[in-house]
Amino acid sequence: MVWVPLSPTSSDRRAPLHAPSTTTMSLEWLMDWSWSLDGLRDFIATGIQSFRDCDATALVAVACLLVLFVWYCYHVGREQPRAYATVNALMQSAEANGVQNGFVYCQSPECVRCSHHDGLNQKLYHNLQEYAKRYSWSGMGRIHKGIREQGRYLNSRPSIQKPEVFFLPDLPTTPYFSRDAQKHDVELLERNFQTILCEFETLYKAFSNCSLPQGWKMNSTPSGEWFTFYLVNQGMCVPRNCRRCPRTYRLLGSLRTCIGNNVFGNACISVLSPGTVIAEHYGPTNIRIRCHLGLKTPSNCELVVGGEPQCWAEGRCLLFDDSFLHTAFHEGAPEEGPRVVFMVDLWHPNVAAAERQALDFIFAPGR
Repeated sequence: MVWVPLSPTSSDRRAPLHAPSTTTMSLEWLMDWSWSLDGLRDFIATGIQSFRDCDATALVAVACLLVLFVWYCYHVGREQPRAYATVNALMQSAEANGVQNGFVYCQSPECVRCSHHDGLNQKLYHNLQEYAKRYSWSGMGRIHKGIREQGRYLNSRPSIQKPEVFFLPDLPTTPYFSRDAQKHDVELLERNFQTILCEFETLYKAFSNCSLPQGWKMNSTPSGEWFTFYLVNQGMCVPRNCRRCPRTYRLLGSLRTCIGNNVFGNACISVLSPGTVIAEHYGPTNIRIRCHLGLKTPSNCELVVGGEPQCWAEGRCLLFDDSFLHTAFHEGAPEEGPRVVFMVDLWHPNVAAAERQALDFIFAPGR
């Protein structure tokens, strides 16, 4: 719509007395008129009159749409998690005997995977809101979406991949990752292979004096023996163990993507004796990739993730997503000795820096 002056102004005698044609309107006329206060007044008056002439039904429709938009923005900002099944409900099918997917859970109240918390989704959402108040909602879309619909995501996942505590949507899924996924940390670990191996051998000498030396944990397995020596256990440093492996512990601080500040972060030495089979099970989340640095790798030892078998190699890292159904076994001869890896949890390469910071806050140990 082209505005037409009602009358020529006293301050602009060059303004035409008739409506200028859009094809003949000169640049000079536009410049002179734009600086006229009377023209501005008449423009506002014409706009008001145009608004009054509009159809009342159209105005009501526009107003309703505006109100709906404002309500939607308010609702999304304050929305609570949907009432899907909580993690507690998903994990109760075999709670009576502490077994799920053939894996025996420790039932420790400190274990994020084994302990069952009512209202976990609501607790996570509260933590996310608290983080957003302190910092920002920017970049929190996937986390917000994941927490709101956690039950649906966990229920609808194919049986090959079912993280038991938290699923972050829209992450690429694959059982194994290439070494380039976290190239810096992989190369750093492999360069320090001998350092880690020497500290393990010092620790392992204690097994000649007793069945389970101090600092080691024995895990439940269908057959054989599986021992772990934690430096970081679910985001918490184990000081006594770290003092016994000082160089390995210092190395963790040099890793760029090590998960060290939330409950999904672990670093340990894992030992399988000959004849050991670890039952198939799922990890707690898909936001991490698990790195195994081979320290001692006898023959007939395999890791199977998502139905795909891989073998460890001494001095080499193997990266995999433990939210896939996975198992490991050592079927070598007793004289070959144990299979030993140094295990550390790294961030999934597609989790952004802002998301990592928020997840560290939401899943901080003790929250």
